[in-house]
Amino acid sequence: MTHKTVTVSTVLQAAALAVTLASSSAMAQAWPSKSISLIVPFPAGGTTDVLARAVGLELSKSLGQPVIVESKPGAGSTLGADYVAKAKPDGYTLLMGAVHHTIATSVYKKLAYDFQKDFAPVTTVALVPNVLVVNPAVPAKNVKELLALAKAEPGKLTYGSNGNGTGQHLIGAQFEGMGGVQLLHVPYKGSGPLTTDLLGGQITMSFDTITPVLPHIKAGKLRALAVTTATRSKALPEVPTLDESGLKGFNLGTWFGVLAPAATPRDVVTRLNTEIVKIINSPEFKKKMDDIGAEPIGNTPEQMARQIKDDTERFAKLVKEARVSIE
Repeated sequence: MTHKTVTVSTVLQAAALAVTLASSSAMAQAWPSKSISLIVPFPAGGTTDVLARAVGLELSKSLGQPVIVESKPGAGSTLGADYVAKAKPDGYTLLMGAVHHTIATSVYKKLAYDFQKDFAPVTTVALVPNVLVVNPAVPAKNVKELLALAKAEPGKLTYGSNGNGTGQHLIGAQFEGMGGVQLLHVPYKGSGPLTTDLLGGQITMSFDTITPVLPHIKAGKLRALAVTTATRSKALPEVPTLDESGLKGFNLGTWFGVLAPAATPRDVVTRLNTEIVKIINSPEFKKKMDDIGAEPIGNTPEQMARQIKDDTERFAKLVKEARVSIE
C-alpha cells in the first residue's frame, strides 16, 4: 500500500475550489435576481438596436426581470464591445454583437479586447442581408449604370457606413475592388444618422442592412439596386443580387447575436441560450423578422463560436486585400 502526502496547501486549494464551484452554482441558480443590461454598440434606430429590443422584450418576460437595452456607440462598434468584455461576468451585462466585431479584429491595429477570447457566445439571433441603395436623385437604375457613373468620375460618388471597420465599410471596399471603381467612404456612428443623410442627398449610396432602409425603399424615398448576399432577400424579392448584377461571387451579409463576458458561468450561458432560442423559434418573433427583412437563426454557443472563428479568418483575408486599416 502506498501513502500520498496531503499538504496544508493542497487542502486549502481543494477547499477554495469547492467554495468557488459552490458559489458559481448558487449564483447560476439564483440568476437572474435583478435587471439585465443588453448593450448595443451603435446608436438607436439601426438593425442592432431593433433586434436587441425585440429579443429584450421577450427575454424580460421569460426571465421575470427587466432587460434594459443600452446604446454605447463609437469606434465602429468596438467601444460597446470593450465595455462588455470588461464587465463583471455575472450574466447581467450582455452584448448584442455582430459580424462587425469579427472584422474589427483585423481592421483595428490596437483593440483592448480579443473578440474570440474575451466573450462567451450565447446564440446568433438573425442574419440580415445588406442592400445597395441610392438616393433617387442618382440617375443610375441598376448596378451597371452606377458603376459607369463611378468610373466617369473617380472618387466623386460617396458611400456611407456604420463606421470604420464595420461590415458596410468592408462591403463598400469589396464593391470598389470588384467593380473597378473608386468611391469616397463616409463613416457614421450608426444607421440612424447615415440614413438621414442618404435621404437628404448628402451621400450617394450605402450598403446598410435591409432593416433601417426597407420602409424608405417601399415608400420610394430610396432606390434599391442589389442585395449583397448570394441569394435574393424575401423582403425584396424583386431586387437582384450583386452576383446577378455582374459582380460574380459577391456574398456578404450581416449577422447579429448575443454574447456575454468570457468568464460568465456556464449554467447562465446555457439558460440564456435556451430562453433566447425559444424566443427566436416562436411564430411571433419570426413574423417580426419577416417584417424587417431578417432571417432568424438561433444556434448553440458552440456553433456561434465556430461562426465567429470562421468569419474572423475570412474577413482577415478580405481586409488585407482591401487594404483597410485603422490605428
